[in-house]
Amino acid sequence: MTQPDLVIFDCDGVLVDSEIIAARVEADLLTAAGFPIEAEELAELYAGLTFKDILLKIEEQSQIPFQATLIDQAEKLVDQRLAAEVRAIEGVHEAVASVTAPRCICSNSSSERLEMTLRKTRLLPFFSGRIFSSLDTPSKKPKPSPDVFLHAATTLGADPARTFVVEDSVHGVAGARAAGMRVVGFTGASHSYPGHADALTEAGAETVIRRWADFAGVVAALTEWSEDA
Repeated sequence: MTQPDLVIFDCDGVLVDSEIIAARVEADLLTAAGFPIEAEELAELYAGLTFKDILLKIEEQSQIPFQATLIDQAEKLVDQRLAAEVRAIEGVHEAVASVTAPRCICSNSSSERLEMTLRKTRLLPFFSGRIFSSLDTPSKKPKPSPDVFLHAATTLGADPARTFVVEDSVHGVAGARAAGMRVVGFTGASHSYPGHADALTEAGAETVIRRWADFAGVVAALTEWSEDA
């Protein structure tokens, strides 16, 4: 493989340091609704899932019924906090600019939220016209479904086997692997936790980086090595 067909970036927790912000809002809402949980625990257990899927999983485990209005509350509050607080992860602009292959974003966040956070962090020009939300795919299935990854590859004419994905969550890694793509795990955001790299590796990441400064070298090395070789 001389060069990947496509490099896919997750957004939250990979490009922008947003997972911990969302986790704080969602943990406060869950705690007020009768399920006490800290933001760090929420991020460790459920990062990469939509808040709707988080609620469904917690309901199943705890038998606590939640009001559907929590979803709308969370969306509104998270958007407000992100607009005020979100920052790009250190070194990400240089890392994304180093990618000479086609690049795009695949995320469970809405297109509106993605555009807002990318614009605020000056990352939007890198991905304009190549931002894929799972909510906008034909199936609308979020990660860990592989659908958003496969939709992006089909749209951009990329072979999944020649596509690299950067993901910070077990659910995202699982979705990318199910799509037949190669995955680099990322643990450089504020929601990272002890054992994070091991969890990403166990989910299927070929390697894990903590600093964006290591990204170009890792992609070059993995490009030289193919699982089929």
